[in-house]
Amino acid sequence: MRFRLMPLYRLGGWGAAASMIAICGLVSVQVLFRLLDAILVLFGGDRLGLEIGGVSELAAYLLVGASFLGTAYTFTHHAHIRMSLLIQRLPARVRVFVETWCLGVALALNLLLCWSLWTLIQESLSYNDVSSGMLAIPLWIPQLTLLVGMSLMSLALLEALGSTTRTAVTAPASYQPFDEDAKEV
Repeated sequence: MRFRLMPLYRLGGWGAAASMIAICGLVSVQVLFRLLDAILVLFGGDRLGLEIGGVSELAAYLLVGASFLGTAYTFTHHAHIRMSLLIQRLPARVRVFVETWCLGVALALNLLLCWSLWTLIQESLSYNDVSSGMLAIPLWIPQLTLLVGMSLMSLALLEALGSTTRTAVTAPASYQPFDEDAKEV
């Protein structure tokens, strides 16, 4: 299956990767600061007290980005966990319709999640919600990351549903599901 919006999904994947790199960088710098303080104390010096305030809070929000921005990219590369034990044993003519139904349900649930996230963002903006941690980060920022990731996933599901439905209608016997053999980019 070929995805026409693959550059968009790759952009989401790059956003997820950048989030993971930022988490790694923040935690590494914080560890280095603490290590420097420990070495100074060990040799009789005074602590410098260097630290990045709110590292755990920032890391948590970056983890949201890492988790949700990469969902469409992961889906288009057939890396999501799929419960295909039963479906793969069905004949191709039946399997294509079951896959179509499953993709339709997944898209409907994903669109419901997008709608709920959109209303949550509007509510956060109207009440000027900020995080309750050390840093006062407006909550709409991490919520927007969630919405962007799930919107990308909705697009990927819509593309997969369209392709699968086309196959179901035109040539159900020729259906090839997502599998490791179909490595198209």
